[in-house]
Amino acid sequence: MQKLSERQLINTPTSASLARSSVVPSLNREETLSERSFSTSDNNPEVNNAHIQAVLKTNVYVLAVDGKPLMPCSRAKARKLLKSNKATIVKHNPFTIKLTFECENQIQSITLGVDTGYQHIGLSAKSEKAEYWSSEVVLRNISPLLTEKKMYRRGRRNKLWYRKPRFLNRKRKKGWLPPSIDYRINSHIKIIEKVCSLLPITSIIVEVANFDIQKLKNLEIKGVGYQQGDLYGYENIKSYLIEREHARCQLCHERSTRTNSFRVHHIIQKSKGGTDKPDNLALLHEKCHTKLHKENLGHLLTKNKQYKAETFMSIMRNTLVTELRNTHTVMETFGHITKMRRNTLNIEKSHINDAFVIAKGSNQVRSAPLTIIQKRHNNRCLQLNRKGFKPSVRHQRYPYQPKDVVMIQGVYYDVTGTFNKGSWIRVTKAGTVFNFSTKKVERHYVTNGWAIHPHPEGCGLLAPQG
Repeated sequence: MQKLSERQLINTPTSASLARSSVVPSLNREETLSERSFSTSDNNPEVNNAHIQAVLKTNVYVLAVDGKPLMPCSRAKARKLLKSNKATIVKHNPFTIKLTFECENQIQSITLGVDTGYQHIGLSAKSEKAEYWSSEVVLRNISPLLTEKKMYRRGRRNKLWYRKPRFLNRKRKKGWLPPSIDYRINSHIKIIEKVCSLLPITSIIVEVANFDIQKLKNLEIKGVGYQQGDLYGYENIKSYLIEREHARCQLCHERSTRTNSFRVHHIIQKSKGGTDKPDNLALLHEKCHTKLHKENLGHLLTKNKQYKAETFMSIMRNTLVTELRNTHTVMETFGHITKMRRNTLNIEKSHINDAFVIAKGSNQVRSAPLTIIQKRHNNRCLQLNRKGFKPSVRHQRYPYQPKDVVMIQGVYYDVTGTFNKGSWIRVTKAGTVFNFSTKKVERHYVTNGWAIHPHPEGCGLLAPQG
């Protein structure tokens, strides 16, 4: 079938709307009563798909001469400013330009909604007319790295037998937080400040939560029950586990009267984020414990909820809001309010949509969403595969880092690492691994601490219904 845009029809008004026509070949070959694979398509997708382009809008972020953020513009306007030398490119991802002339610096009121979380963060910045930022941030898990760091530190200190003990003179500063929690809170602040450096944010709305962990475990707990934990009245953890499991092995389910024959096993290994709490401990016979590690039967054990995310949200609540209020106007909201407004707007639940609802979005034009992955700045891992030579530690920081983007022969690739003393890079494209010499790199885009990519479900985010 010919497209209407390629065919001049006689006596057809030029302002007439393009009609939808079938693209199924079988409908054009013969007359049939029905067609199961019937589908329709637009003759001119640029015209008929205008509603999709209007829903998901791509913005170009603009900075003033002094570096302060201004209102974003369209790609067409940014292209004109760059061609007339009235702006220069500052960043490619997200695409940001900086004006070279003085302007009126007129800005609108923009609200940033933050959907806080343990592993993901939702961000949405919108004005009364449109949404200018929409992203989902994936945070790193540094708990395994801290466990490995602890192992190496203890190994070094055990060799210093002649040094006097110094554990008695150590004091924690006021407001001290565990390193893993402090790192996630700082990550929240850094990504919020990054958005504030691109858009003139006037107010921030943060969703906070405070969970009662003991109430989640036992709905009937009250009074002194909060002061008496799971181990209350037991000599140690092992005696509590024997009482809880009725002296039965969790692998073979056989009962034993010999308490010395039991071993305590971590269901989720500490290197993978597990804890020492009784909910993460299993009671096993000595033979079953050896068999479990030898045959890798850990999947047969029942994994209990760790409540690490709920604990983090409760700790982060006051610290994050207090830190942001030093430089911004911050308001708090809660999960039940977000759920009620999301159901009213009739949009699906996601971190991006929740952030849009938190920012009090309603019928604004949605922005094209982004996925931001937090990356590691440095990697000085011990290189063990030396083929007979002694292990070495990489001391030099090579210019090509993981999650960077390079262009080779007109094709963009994601960097996964370097080898051969930094002269070769390993890249991926659609799951396929390639190796190239650094001499073939045409363009190199550094991602720094955040790797920004288009959101995979971006086309499914539509404007609120109703």
